[in-house]
Amino acid sequence: MITRARVQRMEDILKDSPDPIKIVSAPKITKKKVPNKTASVIPEPEEKSMKNTIESTINEVTVASKDTKKKKPEVKPIIPKGKPKSGRIWKSEKKKFSSIIKTKGIRNSFEKKQLLRQKLKDIKELSKSIKSAKEEENEARKQRRRENLKRQEENRKRSEVVQVITNTKKLKNIKKKHLRTIEKRDTTVVSK
Repeated sequence: MITRARVQRMEDILKDSPDPIKIVSAPKITKKKVPNKTASVIPEPEEKSMKNTIESTINEVTVASKDTKKKKPEVKPIIPKGKPKSGRIWKSEKKKFSSIIKTKGIRNSFEKKQLLRQKLKDIKELSKSIKSAKEEENEARKQRRRENLKRQEENRKRSEVVQVITNTKKLKNIKKKHLRTIEKRDTTVVSK
């Protein structure tokens, strides 16, 4: 049920808008007596049609205002806030998450993406080849070191001065320090 106050508010809203709008008068409300009951408000039968006309005018107003009005950026005066009650002056006011301006960001075209992928692939291949070359070099260096150690050991054995001890009883009389220097060798192998 539309009351006179509501219709008055609608009229005020419509008067404020710059578009010419047809303002419809409010429905008349009459009091009729009903037997065995107190007086109650009964609207006239034209209320439904009146309601429909008001709704249609409101719809027309919203459509017209969307089409004709162009929103101009309103400059609101900046009023400095006073000291907060908590005393924490360093804290700023919180803003709604929905008010944060979100950007989609810069997006590359398909061709640029393909070029970037190709460059990345080339760089990865180059880095792999450099790593494999370094690993091969290290492995070669280790192999050379092993071979050198083996050759040195063979040379040392070849150049040893060997003195065969035939009398093993002499070993009992030798001092411990001297015993440590004595090593056993296989004399059956003929050296060149």
